[in-house]
Amino acid sequence: MALRDRFLKKIRTGQEYILICSSTNHMLKAEKLIRSSGINVEMIPTPQGLGSACTTALLFDSKDKVQVEKLIERHDVAYEGIYPLIKKDRREAWQEVFVYSISESVLSILEKVAVDEVLSKEEIITLLSIESEEEKAALFKAADLMREECVGPKVDIRGAIEFSNYCIRSCNYCGLRKENRKLHRYRMTIDEILAVAYRMKEMGIKTVILQSGEDPFYTVELIEEIIKTIKAELGMRITLSLGERSYEEYRRFKEAGANNYLLKIEAANQKLFYKAHPDGDWEKRAKHTRWLKELGYIVGSGNIIGLPGQTVEDIAEDILFFKKYGIHMIGIGPFIPAANSPWANLNPGTVDMTLKTLAVTRLVCQNVYIPATTALATLSKEGFIKALRAGTNTIMLIMTPPIYREKYQIYSNKNMVNLDFAVECIEKAQRELPSYIKV
Repeated sequence: MALRDRFLKKIRTGQEYILICSSTNHMLKAEKLIRSSGINVEMIPTPQGLGSACTTALLFDSKDKVQVEKLIERHDVAYEGIYPLIKKDRREAWQEVFVYSISESVLSILEKVAVDEVLSKEEIITLLSIESEEEKAALFKAADLMREECVGPKVDIRGAIEFSNYCIRSCNYCGLRKENRKLHRYRMTIDEILAVAYRMKEMGIKTVILQSGEDPFYTVELIEEIIKTIKAELGMRITLSLGERSYEEYRRFKEAGANNYLLKIEAANQKLFYKAHPDGDWEKRAKHTRWLKELGYIVGSGNIIGLPGQTVEDIAEDILFFKKYGIHMIGIGPFIPAANSPWANLNPGTVDMTLKTLAVTRLVCQNVYIPATTALATLSKEGFIKALRAGTNTIMLIMTPPIYREKYQIYSNKNMVNLDFAVECIEKAQRELPSYIKV
């Protein structure tokens, strides 16, 4: 069939509806009600045009619309509306994608994405398995166009303060693991954390990421004090990345003013998860992800590309996990060996597979935030620029004070991404700086 004819071919699809609730808590209540009633329902990132990025909607079939309306009204679910899902037809707009020399199978999958058809696991695997440069170029272009449509041309810039490298965990890939006796440990004081946050505010950065190992020294009261002080004095948005905490702690952090929480699943395949986290609990990690959504956080998750024993099928499962759980921020980076860890002598993940995973995640999850990660910048500066051209829209600067930053060794030889480096990469990727950054 001629390419022009394929553009004009009509795609017949059943009508689906989107339920947008007034809060995450009401969304989760509605999802549970609808599912328990035997109706097929799916949590998805809210489609662009129906709501903002980093929110979650519920997708269901038109035949269930009346029953869904009755259910949510009977149980006092607060909602903004129920809207028909209008599937876009991007095939004409995506002609830059289809000019590449690509196989029939890849072409048909990208066409499905162009008309908002849901991809199967097998189709996701096909895209992740692309090898030819022409097909990778088409994939990255499609992801870049989807990023432009969903979140625009600007690259969101955030700053991370790695305030403690103590950790009670034994993750096999991580240099912070408790068994690493060669690592010089540190903990930052509240005054030190605030001093860095003030510098970030002066740079124009609006979101501070407070990141540490799982360190019980920082009690719920101490974290609350840090959050409240930053909110009161600087008015910044706050992302927490503290590992697993209790439901009550998550609740108190949220009430203190935390906006986002990053808790990576690392691997949706449970066997692979336990290989990486010998003292972890996959079910607990998934439950905590749901807790965070229930409490109203913008929730971050992510995976590591190149874990020993990882397959393309495993990566496809990761992407489907992000979609199933309605993850708002998805951090995807390559495995990089850490000194003094059990996996110190293994090969790192590849830039190529990391880029393909970023691109496919953008096509599947669409209206979400996806960073170009520090780990990718550590493997290759050029890979960082390529990531900005393949669907990513966020950069995290390392703002940890110099006396500490070399000691925060989740992996070795980390690229300390600073504002100059970020600006250089954004310019080379032909993307835009956000207006709030002062350069």
